[in-house]
Amino acid sequence: MSTPAILTPDAPHAEAFMDPTEAVDRLTELYEDATTFLREKFNAAMEDTPENTRIRAFYPELRFTTSSYASVDSRLSFGHVSSPGTFAATITRPDLFRHYLIQQIRLLIENHEQPVIVGPSETPIPVHFAVTADESVNVPQDGAADFTLRDIFDVPDLSTTNDDIVNGTYKSIDDLRPLALFTAQRVDYSLARLSHYTATNAEHFQCHVLFTNYQFYVTEFEEYARAQLNDPDSGYSSFVSTGNVEITDGDTPIPPTLKMPQMPTYHLKRKDGGGITLVNIGVGPSNAKTATDHIAVLRPHAWLMVGHCAGLRNTQNLGDFVLAHAYLREDHVLDDDLPVWIPIPALAEIQIALEKAVAEVTQLEGYELKRIMRTGTVATIDNRNWELRDQSGPVQRLSQSRSIALDMESATIAANGYRFRVPYGTLLCVSDKPLHGELKLPGMASDFYKSQVSRHLMIGIRAMEHLREMPLERIHSRKLRSFDETAFL
Repeated sequence: MSTPAILTPDAPHAEAFMDPTEAVDRLTELYEDATTFLREKFNAAMEDTPENTRIRAFYPELRFTTSSYASVDSRLSFGHVSSPGTFAATITRPDLFRHYLIQQIRLLIENHEQPVIVGPSETPIPVHFAVTADESVNVPQDGAADFTLRDIFDVPDLSTTNDDIVNGTYKSIDDLRPLALFTAQRVDYSLARLSHYTATNAEHFQCHVLFTNYQFYVTEFEEYARAQLNDPDSGYSSFVSTGNVEITDGDTPIPPTLKMPQMPTYHLKRKDGGGITLVNIGVGPSNAKTATDHIAVLRPHAWLMVGHCAGLRNTQNLGDFVLAHAYLREDHVLDDDLPVWIPIPALAEIQIALEKAVAEVTQLEGYELKRIMRTGTVATIDNRNWELRDQSGPVQRLSQSRSIALDMESATIAANGYRFRVPYGTLLCVSDKPLHGELKLPGMASDFYKSQVSRHLMIGIRAMEHLREMPLERIHSRKLRSFDETAFL
């Protein structure tokens, strides 16, 4: 059997750019040419099976070379490379990441006074990811088409779609080092997963993400969003619900969702992307890891957990708040990627924003604030019914760790924030006290506790608004960066 002919778009020469906007324009052009080529050839193949032909197009690549060490502001944790060498990143969806790419490329050029090189990479674009821009096109499953898909088109390759860069296990090929934390294939994979799990497109996600494990917060968030849309001075432009239903007027009804996704997600948008996204991850560390694994590729400015927890101290009351400053990790879902011996530090900027928000919403300050909020260690466990086991082991560990609260998501979200270099924080609300006989049973939640849901969500929103006012370089702490870090945030 003869070797199939490889059909590809014309390969343009790589070009050097000292202007970040022009560089991103070129990345966009290359990406659009490649994906348009694949979509057209795919549609043609579905009509008339190509014979002995391989159809392939490539992601654009951003490359940067420097022969000297840069003298940069040591307070800045990104925007420069740590040593001489050649660095590269494959790029996908430059339309979606336009502002981010311009910002990162500008810093790189300014700090090193060297151009970036834009051209095609050697990494094929899987046809599944190329057709996502056209909702009328679906890639059939194996056996559904008249030909074997992978014989003609490139398909996702999970052997090269991994977290080696963020986990610090990446091995350079030909001394080529990574410029960004994620490859194009990894980004495309997560963009597809986000659409599946949240029932909203990646374009709607905002730079500030709130995670919750309770439906009450969704209801409160929608009410708040509607009020903001009716306020012309709020700065918010629209609200997006599951199914990508978008409203710009607070009085517009939203049709009920016939089938809720695994992680219902809602977006209160600003035109600059600086709004707030709320993700109801439900219960459990597995969901928390899944959500953060994929949202991380969008490079949010911060994410916070605002959910329910078990209070472990007799002095706590239902409805009290817990501000986590340390995490006891017994969730186990990240043990292979981030061993438990790695400390997850509290980030000062996040802690200050949360405490300031609590004070503003509750109108309590200083010592009086301790009446309703404690700061301490939050334990995260993977067994929802841990109370039913022999109490001596778990309770002893919780006491030795000085934990004041226990939940199933917070340490996972914080640890993945640390791993992905996304600023993180946790403010929980006490919903039960299992060690003291106050269990989650019908009627146990008082009116006082129910009212705390609204205040709790508002605290999370206020904290995000404070973080939005901070310069990006201040939020992204150097504590999140490794010895040999990528230039891109």
